[in-house]
Amino acid sequence: MERPNDDTRERIQGYLDRTGLSAVNPRVMPLTPDASDRRYFRVLLPGSPSIVLSLYSSPFDVTKLPFVNVATLMAKMPVPIPEVLGHADDLGVLALQDLGDVTLQAHLGAATPAEHAALYRQAVALIATLQKRGEHLASADYLPYGISFDIEKLTWELDFFTKHFLEAYRGVTLTDSERTMLRGEFAVIVGELAAEPRVLCHRDYHSRNLMLHEGQLFIIDFQDARMGPDTYDLVSLLRDSYVDLPEETVSELIAYFLALKGVTGEDPDFRRRFDVMALQRNLKALGTFGYQTTARRNPVYIQYIPRTLRYVRDNLDDQPRFERLRDLLATYVEEFR
Repeated sequence: MERPNDDTRERIQGYLDRTGLSAVNPRVMPLTPDASDRRYFRVLLPGSPSIVLSLYSSPFDVTKLPFVNVATLMAKMPVPIPEVLGHADDLGVLALQDLGDVTLQAHLGAATPAEHAALYRQAVALIATLQKRGEHLASADYLPYGISFDIEKLTWELDFFTKHFLEAYRGVTLTDSERTMLRGEFAVIVGELAAEPRVLCHRDYHSRNLMLHEGQLFIIDFQDARMGPDTYDLVSLLRDSYVDLPEETVSELIAYFLALKGVTGEDPDFRRRFDVMALQRNLKALGTFGYQTTARRNPVYIQYIPRTLRYVRDNLDDQPRFERLRDLLATYVEEFR
């Protein structure tokens, strides 16, 4: 094995021994970590498809594991997700189908314009399925229906931006009155978003959480799914911190999404709601990037900050009613001036 520490090595070996996989002398390779506290390892099995082991930070009860709960829901829709192949609760190990290494983000550099357009239409269609089938399958048995993007959650995310991007990453010192003014402006955004009718949301639906496998997009990292605005996942995809999309493409994909929902022609109200959601979502993303950089000492996300700042700036420029918020943020963030 490569790189895992002794505890990790023992847990992986324990799972391989229990399942009989160690008998075929598998090779174990660490995969690039994401922003979570889970770690992933690919197990190469001679003569058989490889699998991925997801190692949690502690033991779990698989019947209560959010990933498995949401996977059960999504399998009933159905939408393409990795198959759960096995688990060892006491070892904190979940075995998953290996979808390979090609994310939508990674594939775009090699895609033709036609392939690019088809993949994004496929991704948008999956959002429409999540929302439609999510409504029909609603049940207290599934965790996402018990949590939502309510005022508390949306406010927490914007406070996260203040704490981890403005203060920790940019070194801003806010006075009590400045903090109060900022929260007052954020409350307007939060109030609008929390009041919208709620649908099932993946919560982190972007180009790094869509895997291209055998010509089809698969959805991953869905364990935090919850109820929220119908614009949420579409914003995550089209105002993606990891990918630039031309504005014409964004408009076309919004129109495609609306057509899938039976809406013909332009819908100015949806676009307005989309832009408000994008403002909140991208501010929250900046908080995440600041947190990963300063608290987790993970500099990989710094490269995505300029694009996300541009999204926020353009959104503030295009929405005059947020002029006061822009003026406040411009005091601390030179990119907004």
